[in-house]
Amino acid sequence: MGGVRSRDGRHRSCLYASEWPCNSAASLSPFVVTLALMTTANKITLVRILMIPAFVTMAIYYGQSIERGAPLEWQRFTAILIFLVASISDGLDGYVARRYNQRSSLGVILDPIADKGLLLSGIITLSISNWSKVDPEYGRFPVWFPVLVISRDAVILVGTAVLYFLVGHVKVKPNWTGKVATVLQMIAIAWVMLQLQWVPLIWVVAAAGLFTLISGIIYVLEGVRQLQAEGHANAR
Repeated sequence: MGGVRSRDGRHRSCLYASEWPCNSAASLSPFVVTLALMTTANKITLVRILMIPAFVTMAIYYGQSIERGAPLEWQRFTAILIFLVASISDGLDGYVARRYNQRSSLGVILDPIADKGLLLSGIITLSISNWSKVDPEYGRFPVWFPVLVISRDAVILVGTAVLYFLVGHVKVKPNWTGKVATVLQMIAIAWVMLQLQWVPLIWVVAAAGLFTLISGIIYVLEGVRQLQAEGHANAR
């Protein structure tokens, strides 16, 4: 038997089934309060994160319909719409945070999680699920592409942790090659989902892969430079 506290601070039990809302309110109140206290920018970011499993589900279902020989185009359009809305919301939450001074520590954590989650989910899903009923070469990514993208991100993550552990702080300097890599990865995902054939898909993927590799090397070299500056990379 559960209950909540009344305004005078005394505990009041829910004695009847008709009183179930008080149990519900008691259990949901921390979540509701936390959600209510979040900034609008963080709420947009949270919605973007929740869109990721919806996109993956529709993308896989469409790939399965291709394999059955009976493509369900509404699933394809739904996956594209979800991905498009999620991508647009990336710029929207940043605008709201700047325009209404809603920058927060939570947003600093959630935003890159949402961005990387959306990109990686798109790349991985379109690597294991064929989206072309005509030419499989345009329907999925080669295996090396998601391996390269995941490996680069993993190396950067581990390197950041090592830097923080040894130095106590990390100086992140965004490089233009990383931004180009992200744009090209997005273009590659759109190339598969929209089934564009202006140039072979492998060329688009190769360009994205090249800049992904270059940006990864640059970040690693920058991390080594910071370690050397602090004397952690020198022989003792």
